[in-house]
Amino acid sequence: MVSKIQTSGFSLAKRNNLTGDDFYEIQSIGDLTIAVVCDGVGSASEGAEAAKRTSSYLINNFKNRPRSWSIEKSMRSFIKSINNILYKESLVNYERAELVTTLAIVVIEGNRLHGANIGDSRVYLHRDESLIQLSLDHSMDEPGFEDVLTQAIGINEHVEPYYFENIIQNGDKVLLCSDGLYNVLSESIIEDNIISGAYALVKRASSLREDDLPDDTTAVVLDIDQINKLMELKSQKLEIPTVLKKQEVINGYTLQKPLVQNNRTWLASRDGIRSVLKFAPIEALSDEGVLDLFVKEAWNANRLKAESLPAVLIPPNRTYRYYVMEYFDGPDLKKCIKERALNVEDALELAQTLLQLSQHLLKYDLVHGDIKPENIIVSSIGGEQAFKVVDFGNITELFSIQSRAGTPSFLAPERFMEGSINESTEIFAIGVTLYLALTRHYPYGEIEPFSNPSFKEAKKPSVYNKNIPSWLDSVILRSIAIEPGRRYKHYSEMMYELKTPQKVKPYFTKNSPLIERSPLLFYRVAFTIMFFINLVLLILLVQQ
Repeated sequence: MVSKIQTSGFSLAKRNNLTGDDFYEIQSIGDLTIAVVCDGVGSASEGAEAAKRTSSYLINNFKNRPRSWSIEKSMRSFIKSINNILYKESLVNYERAELVTTLAIVVIEGNRLHGANIGDSRVYLHRDESLIQLSLDHSMDEPGFEDVLTQAIGINEHVEPYYFENIIQNGDKVLLCSDGLYNVLSESIIEDNIISGAYALVKRASSLREDDLPDDTTAVVLDIDQINKLMELKSQKLEIPTVLKKQEVINGYTLQKPLVQNNRTWLASRDGIRSVLKFAPIEALSDEGVLDLFVKEAWNANRLKAESLPAVLIPPNRTYRYYVMEYFDGPDLKKCIKERALNVEDALELAQTLLQLSQHLLKYDLVHGDIKPENIIVSSIGGEQAFKVVDFGNITELFSIQSRAGTPSFLAPERFMEGSINESTEIFAIGVTLYLALTRHYPYGEIEPFSNPSFKEAKKPSVYNKNIPSWLDSVILRSIAIEPGRRYKHYSEMMYELKTPQKVKPYFTKNSPLIERSPLLFYRVAFTIMFFINLVLLILLVQQ
């Protein structure tokens, strides 16, 4: 999920000039939204050039910034670097500071606003009908000298930007502007017009001066429609425990026993209610990629509401990085089928549960990614059996290319050749799960990790379980077809055939004999061949 930020920018040159010394730029770079306003200092002959170069330099450097650098470090470093470049170039070419500009920059990452300024270009935050200045003017305080800058980009060898951070909310508006705007418009007028964007603000200033602005005037408005929840979750300062112990209390949850060998998923209790706590991997402490995956997993788990999924909570006041899942009391399907295979009625219920869940995930352009018996809990609710699907760790975007995501024995053949994850490959995993649940056999054998298997046609499930009707044989074989073109392409196709057995067409493997695939055609061919043989024999007899 990306942040929804409406952006606008507009600039007018002073008086009757066609061009001015102001420059602005707005860019979206990955998860970042960056806006820059530079006001080239008019007393310097190259102010416009300095404004343009400063803006472009900052944007380009953010595109290539080291991943290990924080936003603050990046801002300070890039600003000092362009200041040094412009200052030294001015000395070489002009023997004095001529490439001079003010600067206001903001970077939005998730729910956090990072900003910095040099000079008197400003940054405001508009919230709840109030306007607050976030930046700090670098200008003299003495009466009559308010326009004299104490800092600007390119004016001295060293520069110290004013840096600030704030948490932003849905509905906030961020304004960056040159002094040409706020010297004409009062804060109350800005408050009244900011909702209409940058163009309205600048044109309002121009109209108040009868379209004869005394200075170049620029505004950029960032309208926060929706915060990126993923980045908001990631930015939370939370502890990742390296060791977890029985009876340890985490934010009121008492850890009872680990449910997974890596000791990162625990059965816990709070106020007499049992839950499952899943903690971020220890590797997330040093690997930002691992942290990103866990944050995404927690976010997906929290937003995906389905009857067959556990309810998930991300506690708002947690101090550790974990999320809480509803606990299902019951064995997983793998343990159940070790004792006995599922009967046909239960298998049909399982198939429909998995397909309904997959269709639900499809609304979010997601797939589960690791459907298998170990991730299916056979739970008893109100005395009735129910299948519940767990493990949010492999949920991923539809059509993503993760050749080994999931478990090898349940991967479609094309997944071993870096094929994308899609409805058809998920149907394959569902089909293998049904085959295994009904027969206690893998259709293509158990596949070891990191192997490159060769697939041979699977036997009919009914070879192992005589209770399986022929129509269900066909549905399962079609769902696990080796060639994608012979497999169901969409969940809805498989669901329809499960609900209308009478309309299921028989499925035959490529090496099935003709008499099995088409008895009528077989007998027609056989009759034709026999006819010609008899005809030839008759002719030979007559000739004798």
